Amino acid sequence: MARKNRPAVVGIPASIRHVNENEFHAVSTRYVEAIVRNTGAEPILIPAIGDRLDLEDLTRRVDGFLFTGCPSNVEPHHYDEPVNLTPDKRDPDRDATTLPLIRFALANAVPLFAICRGFQELNVALGGSLHQLLHEVPGKWDHRGGRDKPLAERFAPRHHVSLTPGGRLADLAGSSRIVVNSLHGQGVDRLGRGLRVEAIADDGTVEGFRVDGAEAFALGVQWHPEWRTEETSHYGVLFGAFGAAVKERALVRQ
Repeated sequence: MARKNRPAVVGIPASIRHVNENEFHAVSTRYVEAIVRNTGAEPILIPAIGDRLDLEDLTRRVDGFLFTGCPSNVEPHHYDEPVNLTPDKRDPDRDATTLPLIRFALANAVPLFAICRGFQELNVALGGSLHQLLHEVPGKWDHRGGRDKPLAERFAPRHHVSLTPGGRLADLAGSSRIVVNSLHGQGVDRLGRGLRVEAIADDGTVEGFRVDGAEAFALGVQWHPEWRTEETSHYGVLFGAFGAAVKERALVRQ
C-alpha cells in the first residue's frame, strides 16, 4: 500500500492579547482561514514564548511560516530608537519570538510570507528601521484604516501601489499597478539588508519587498491580502505562491 503523503504545515506565530486580566496567545481567524483555503496546508499556532522556543526543532516540523498583522508594534529598541512613541502597543513576547525566528527561517531556507506587522518584523529582523508614526512624516499619507469604521470598510481597497517591473509581485499579479487595502500606522524607514522593493505607494511608502537571494519563498507586503482572497485575485495569488513553496518543501522533506 502506498504511503499517503503528509500535508504541508504552516506555522503562524501568535501575539499576546489581554482579555479580562488574562493573557492569550492569539491569531486572527482571517490568517488561519487564508492558509486553509488557499494553500492546502495545515496551520499550527506558535506560542509567543521567545527564547524558550526551540527554533531548530520547530523548523524540522514546519514547512513554512506566516508572520501576520496585529494591533501591536515592534518595539523601537530593536532598531536602535530610544523612544517608543506607541507605548500602549507593545508586545515584547512576540518580538522575542518572531525576530529570531525570521532570521532562523531565512538561514535554513524555510519559506516565509510576512503581512503588515510581519512585514515590519522582516524589515527590522534584517537591520531595517520603521517610521513609528507614519502619518506624521512629511509627505506621507495616513495609512491607518480607522478603528471606528465597520470591518468591511476598514479592509476595503484604498490606494494604488506600483509594482517593480520584472519583480516577483508584478509577475504574480500580472500587472504593474494594483489597488490594496491599508491599515497600518507604521511603515518602513530604512530598508533592511538584502531586501528589494517590490511595491511602493504613490506617497513613497514601501508596500512590498522580497529577500534578495533567499533560497526559498521570502516575501512581505504591508497590506492585508488575507482579507477575502477569493474576491481579489492579486491577494489570492500571493497565498497560492506561498502555498506552492510550502508544498515543495514538504515533498522534499518526505
